[in-house]
Amino acid sequence: MASKILFRETNRTLCDRIIHGRLNLSNPRYNPNVACNVVSMSSLPPDSPMNVFNRKTKLLQRERAAKNADVHLYDYLKDEVGDRLSDRIFDIKRKFGRVLDLGCGRGHVSKRIVGESVEELVLAEMSPSLLQQASSTEGVRIKKEVVDEENVVFEPNSFDMVISCLSLHWINDLPGCFQRINSSLKNDGVFLAAMFGGDTLYELRCSLQLAELERHGGISPHISPFVEIRDVGSLLTRANFTMLTIDTDEIVIGYPSMFELMWDLKGMAENNAAKNRNLHLPRDTLIAAASIYKHMYKSIREDSVRATFQIIYMLGWKPDASQPKPLERGTGEVSLKDLYKLDEIIKSSKKIKLDDNDK
Repeated sequence: MASKILFRETNRTLCDRIIHGRLNLSNPRYNPNVACNVVSMSSLPPDSPMNVFNRKTKLLQRERAAKNADVHLYDYLKDEVGDRLSDRIFDIKRKFGRVLDLGCGRGHVSKRIVGESVEELVLAEMSPSLLQQASSTEGVRIKKEVVDEENVVFEPNSFDMVISCLSLHWINDLPGCFQRINSSLKNDGVFLAAMFGGDTLYELRCSLQLAELERHGGISPHISPFVEIRDVGSLLTRANFTMLTIDTDEIVIGYPSMFELMWDLKGMAENNAAKNRNLHLPRDTLIAAASIYKHMYKSIREDSVRATFQIIYMLGWKPDASQPKPLERGTGEVSLKDLYKLDEIIKSSKKIKLDDNDK
C-alpha cells in the first residue's frame, strides 16, 4: 500500500527559540524526551529483560497531554489510524455484543464505532483525564474503566472483541498481555489491534544517533524500541490466537523541522518513557541533529522534513470448534512438487458443469 503523506503545519516559535538560545533545554519540562523518573507500575521484577518502560512515567505523560488546552491538535495521527482500524471492524460481518477498547485514549476508535456493529463498548485507559475525554456514537452503550494495559484483569470469556489503537507498544510484558486478552475473549472472539512497528521514526533515531556519535563518541536511546513485524505472529500464536492476519502500513508526515516533530510527539504523549533514557540532551547536539535531519530526510516539499510511522495491524481469533480447520495431511490431490506441470493437470482434470446459481 502506498504511503500516505500528510503535512503538519505548526508555527516556528519553538524552533526559533531553540536556535536563538532563548529556550533552556536543560530544563526537563521543555525536553520532549524527559519526564519524571519515578517508580514503575509494572508487575515484572526489576531485573526482567522485558522491563523496558516506566509505566508511571507514561501515565504522567498522558495526563500532561490530556490537560493541554490544545490536545485536539495532536490527534491527527491516532485519528487516522483509528479510521483505518474501524474500517477493519466493519469488514467483519458480525454484530458484537460486548467489546473492549484497550488503551482507548481520546476515543480514536470508539467515536467511529456504530450501533449496527457493537452493542456495548468498554473503554479502558490508564489515564483518567484521557478516559474522561473519550466519546462514542449514539446507539452504543458505554462503560469506562481506568485500567493499566500492563495488568489487564477482566473476567474470562467476557468479551466478543478486544480492540487496541496505538497503545500496546508501551507494554513491557507484551506476551503476557496477549495471553490475558485471549483469556478475556469468548470462544470465536476476535482481537484487532494497531501498534507502531520497528521502522517508526527511523529518521529521528538516526539523526540523534549521528549527532551524539560525532560529539560524544557514543549514543544513548532517545526513541522507544518498537516490536518488529516478524515477531508479532509468533507472539499471537504463543498466546493461543488462530487464523492470524498481520499486515503493515506506513504514514509519512511532513514537518517544518525536527523540533516540531518532537513537540508533537510530546503533545501525543508519545515521548520516550524508556527506563534507560538520557534525561539531558545538550543544545548543540539537538541543533546538530536537526541539521542532519534536514539534510538527510527532506520531504517532497523543500521547506519540510519527513517522519515515517510504521503501523502494524494484527487480527487473531480465539479458537472454537465452529471455525474452519485445515485438511488433514495427505488429503491433497496435487503435490506441490508437480506445480511445474500445472497446465497439464488442469487439462486432465474433470470438467464440472455450473448451474445458474454458481455463475
